[in-house]
Amino acid sequence: MDHVTHAANRHTPIEPNADHFNVVIIGSGAGGGSLARALASSGYSILILERGGWLPREPQNWDPVEVFQKDRYVSTDHWLDKHGKSFQPGSHYFVGGASKMYGAAHFRLRERDFESVIHVDGESPEWPVKYDVFEPYYRKAEEWYHVHGLRGEDPTEPPASSPYPYAPISHEPRMQKLVNDLRSAGLHPFHAPTGVALNEVNPAFSDCVRCNRCDGFPCLVHAKGDAEVMGVRPALDHDNVMLLTEAEVLRLNTDSSGRQVTEVVVNHQGEQRRFKGDIVVVSAGAANSARLLLMSANDSHPRGLANSSDQVGRNYMYHNCKAVVALAHEPNTTVFQKTVAVHDWYFGDNDFDFPMGNVQMTGKTNGAMMKGYKPRLTAPAPTWGMDRIAEHSIDFWLQTEDLPRPDNRVTVNQDGQIKLSYTPTNNKASQELVNRLEGLLDKLYLKNHLAERQVYFASSMDIAAVGHQSGTCRFGEDPATSVLDTNCRTHDVDNLYVVDTSFFPSSSAVNPSLTAIANAIRVADHLKERLG
Repeated sequence: MDHVTHAANRHTPIEPNADHFNVVIIGSGAGGGSLARALASSGYSILILERGGWLPREPQNWDPVEVFQKDRYVSTDHWLDKHGKSFQPGSHYFVGGASKMYGAAHFRLRERDFESVIHVDGESPEWPVKYDVFEPYYRKAEEWYHVHGLRGEDPTEPPASSPYPYAPISHEPRMQKLVNDLRSAGLHPFHAPTGVALNEVNPAFSDCVRCNRCDGFPCLVHAKGDAEVMGVRPALDHDNVMLLTEAEVLRLNTDSSGRQVTEVVVNHQGEQRRFKGDIVVVSAGAANSARLLLMSANDSHPRGLANSSDQVGRNYMYHNCKAVVALAHEPNTTVFQKTVAVHDWYFGDNDFDFPMGNVQMTGKTNGAMMKGYKPRLTAPAPTWGMDRIAEHSIDFWLQTEDLPRPDNRVTVNQDGQIKLSYTPTNNKASQELVNRLEGLLDKLYLKNHLAERQVYFASSMDIAAVGHQSGTCRFGEDPATSVLDTNCRTHDVDNLYVVDTSFFPSSSAVNPSLTAIANAIRVADHLKERLG
């Protein structure tokens, strides 16, 4: 199905063959999908271009062999690392983008994350827009994406103008025991903010069934707060919004001055089509948004569109992430495990005066998933053997901020293939966080960690984990050091915006999705003022 419209309001439906729109949005993930929803009620004609299709609802959605071992939903893209070696990134091109596979962890950045922060490896830069500006948009994002949580538990949480819109997700018995043990150890565990359509008061009216197939799987019952379900579909309830799937944008053309995008050139199912937009918004993900701008070089923009600063593609970040699998003496019968988080070490402790980061739970693992994480290591082991290990596992996800570095960047070769040059940063802080958790395992009645695994991706190359990518088109006030202004409009092209995680000046140590959603809603308010 190429496009979907729903006649649901007073606005004039878009003609199927229309080629001019008030707003053209390239990408339908957390940024693009949320922006479309935020603008839909305005009456502007809106075109969403998505290079993928609808992720099929099928039994394989929840099959760990299909998802983790056979990579059923991973794109066939191959990128190059800094040495020119090919690797397959964990990219997912569907309506809803990468959010189709995420764990729906929706943290606000800490208030201090918007300031300059000193890390063991250097400085994390100040944001040009502060937390107080984002706060009302965070509130709206939490409402839209059904975020459950409880204010007052997290010692680092920023000020909020209202409670979470949905009650915290209850802990299952083994997770409640973990919470009690963490508190006994002097820590402050809290309910992880999670976006799912769950109703524990009236389960008969709950879309979410509290399964063990949320983190890293597409949701078969559409209960996860992803950008298709919470962004694109509500936008399409307005007949002034059109979605074109299987539509890969090849380049953006400008007028002779270079100040206006005049054409969006698209490969739609093998046919080249051209669209015009009063406003053009790139929301293809940090790597692919940078790629599109670089591929759109012309005489006015010889280094790539909106790249007079030479900053497009630079400062790529994706977090230092580790998962520690700890073994309990008794079986862990938890089904929905992702309900606990810890921020006691987020900004450091008495023994390490630098930020370390976030601890949260992963979704409950099983043997087939373990074999997908580390195929070479686990190949000799039968799945039933891995299942026995997984029955006793408690699975922690550790996340440390990586720092923006100009040489950590996206470039493209003559064929348009992405080269991702990346050198890790903040490794010591990441290891200190691991050490803190490992030092607690005895107090938590757990054995020493079994292994560290890279969650979601079978590749042994860390840079293949692109779920938290950010930073390639940072926003700022100085056109010499940033690609975007504070409204996420490019400094160089008047009608061109980038609205995804590309705008991040720093990555913080929390999941980026809620900030991407909040920013999209914020930019939508600006566009409404601009378009009138």
